[in-house]
Amino acid sequence: MTGNFAQRIAIDGPVGAGKTTVGREVAKRLGYRFLDTGLMYRALTRAALDRGVAFDDESAMVELARDPRIAVKFDEAGEARVEIDGVNATARLRTPKVDQGVPVVAAIAGGRRVLVARQQEIAAEAPIVMVGRDIGTVVLVEADLKVYLTASVEERASRRYIELKQAGAGIDYEAVLESLKRRDEMDTDRSASPLRPADDSRLVNTDGLNIEQVVEKVFELAEAVG
Repeated sequence: MTGNFAQRIAIDGPVGAGKTTVGREVAKRLGYRFLDTGLMYRALTRAALDRGVAFDDESAMVELARDPRIAVKFDEAGEARVEIDGVNATARLRTPKVDQGVPVVAAIAGGRRVLVARQQEIAAEAPIVMVGRDIGTVVLVEADLKVYLTASVEERASRRYIELKQAGAGIDYEAVLESLKRRDEMDTDRSASPLRPADDSRLVNTDGLNIEQVVEKVFELAEAVG
């Protein structure tokens, strides 16, 4: 299906907007690779925790970002996984400690430059749907299609709260809401690749839409620019 559709699709947006779920489904439809670039920042955070590297030691964090033993691999279905020291570490990337550390790690300018360069290399290898917070503005500025998914912070908090409850987390809605507000502020105010839609992004507000409806909208956009 790669002949008549956008070959490189960038999907950005704030936490809880549905980027990962939507991007993965669009990639499946198209038979493309899928990469949530947040995995790479989580992997860097996980490796720093494992190796005792302080997040505020920028030079050490940049060196860690360059470590080839922290690598992205793709399976036959195009799904990404992260390996640390040759071991699949994907299941270890969503823990409370990683959640707390990743906004700090993602704000390290030198580390971002290293990971962005790798993301660009990955995008050049094969057709891909790539999601994150700076894909259209920094990573894939020449993407065939740029989509910015958004939703109200209350809607996003509700989605995240349901996900956490289903995962057995003991947390209330207000705590999730406040956490998202803080993350939004950090993402938009950071000096390195702040969160914002690219000038040529197609804005898709997901309030009141289910996943299938959002996937269909993005799929139609991918076909229209192909």
